[in-house]
Amino acid sequence: MERKIYQAMKRWEETSIQEPLMLIGVRQSGKTWIIHHFCKETYSDVFYLNLEEQPSFQSAFEGDLTPRVILQNLGILAGRTITPETAIVFDEIQVCERAITALKYFCEAPENYRVIAAGSLLGVKLQRFQSSFPVGKVHILHMYPLDFEEFLLACGEGLLRDRIMESYRTLSPLPSAIHEKAYRLCLDYMMVGGMPKAVEHYLAQGKDISAFSTEIHRSLHLAYLADMTKYVKNPYEAEKISQVYQSVPRQLAKENPKFQYNVVRPTGNKRDYESPIDWLKSSGMLLAVNGLEVPLSPLKSQKKENMYKLYLSDVGMLSTMCGMKARDLLPEQANLYKGAIVENYLIQQFAACREEQYYFRPSDSMEIDLVDDRDEGVIPIEIKSGRHKRSRSLQNYMDQFHPPFAIRFSALNFGKTDRLVSLPLYAAFCAC
Repeated sequence: MERKIYQAMKRWEETSIQEPLMLIGVRQSGKTWIIHHFCKETYSDVFYLNLEEQPSFQSAFEGDLTPRVILQNLGILAGRTITPETAIVFDEIQVCERAITALKYFCEAPENYRVIAAGSLLGVKLQRFQSSFPVGKVHILHMYPLDFEEFLLACGEGLLRDRIMESYRTLSPLPSAIHEKAYRLCLDYMMVGGMPKAVEHYLAQGKDISAFSTEIHRSLHLAYLADMTKYVKNPYEAEKISQVYQSVPRQLAKENPKFQYNVVRPTGNKRDYESPIDWLKSSGMLLAVNGLEVPLSPLKSQKKENMYKLYLSDVGMLSTMCGMKARDLLPEQANLYKGAIVENYLIQQFAACREEQYYFRPSDSMEIDLVDDRDEGVIPIEIKSGRHKRSRSLQNYMDQFHPPFAIRFSALNFGKTDRLVSLPLYAAFCAC
């Protein structure tokens, strides 16, 4: 599968950045696969070490953390020679804090070692790091599930991707048959999501969404729950993390999808769930969209600290948790979770290219799903699950704040009227 992060990895190598490369991402998002693929295409000699599967190798990081000593120790344990020209991969590095600390010394060494580190819960580990974290000594890349553009390429639909991008640039409608094909694939993506194993299964079924099995999502869900137990020392904290994660569909189905602690548990409060939420965000399992005081640039300065919405990192996982069927996402269907699924899809597409995302809800008569700070100004973005055009919230916003233009995502084709840009849901990757 073609992944955008591959190009970022190539730039790291081509510019000979001294800092070790660190890939952070949710479990089974494809980190190990992309590392193996990259190393095979780039280096003639690679030493790969999974520190979780081979715990005895963690002893190589005891004592002296000089790269020469570490590589000598690893070479003895592995029974092979590791030279400064050998590319070195430390997978599941989060299980060995000394290995993380050692990255600093690889960065500072006279030799330009090519070191790549990855881990499923590195975000959590780095947030709670007990030793000396090598701040400024690692080059961090975040890996996400496949976005819709990558999904199209995996499906062999490169020509369709190119045509969507062309129509985005000109805002000219696609021919109806092409529009319907792109929209159908987008709905399939909302059911399948972007986890590589789920996409592979979808392709193996001949891209027949009716034959897609959600058991892949359920298995991944169980793996997430196991991580919560395995990497949290306190069982009570693990239970609270699980409660927050399980509550996301109910949170998003509310008329006001702002995260509320009492939806997790009737007596829940910030003290109970602030730490579990931080854990889930750091792990990459949840994405946060922050509320705004006012939609003024820079948006970060207007963030409401205790007002946010939480989404799953993968829309396919959410669809399975909600018990959705493919027909439930069709524009003419009414479903409690359909709006939440479509919102989660958009948030997921934007997550890979936005450090933070924001929404604006000053009153019941005005809620803007996303507010984006662009070169042209602060732009309101509305997300519609069907073909309805009327929106009191967006009109009220435009009358009050006079943005240069607004964007509406829906099931409709490309178009533009006055200051409103209409984009089909499948074009979200173009607008990031």
